Amino acid sequence: MSQLICWLLVGLAHLIPALALFRPTLITRLYGVAPDSPVFVLMHHRAALFFAVLVACVWAAFDPGGRKLATLLAAISMLGFLFLYQAYGRPAPLATIALVDLIGLVPLAWAGWHAFQQ
Repeated sequence: MSQLICWLLVGLAHLIPALALFRPTLITRLYGVAPDSPVFVLMHHRAALFFAVLVACVWAAFDPGGRKLATLLAAISMLGFLFLYQAYGRPAPLATIALVDLIGLVPLAWAGWHAFQQ
């Protein structure tokens, strides 16, 4: 599997939550948070952070110099969620997100291993 494909797959795992930065209505659709809730602002900010991880992954796909940092950002994002998901008793509504992150760890591990070998 090529570095390009791996990084794009890891980026793809962050795409939908990142899109909520530009389409805030996704926050309500994806997470059930009403626009008038104070939590909505936090979720919108969360979308900005997902966008940053997405940009780092796409950057890493084309620039080997960014791969170490992208590995750390994506790993913190994905492993952090999986840890919290487990710690909170694996809430059923978040199972799809956990599955996507779990699957995404495979290309991330491969690409990250190569990033730190260079």
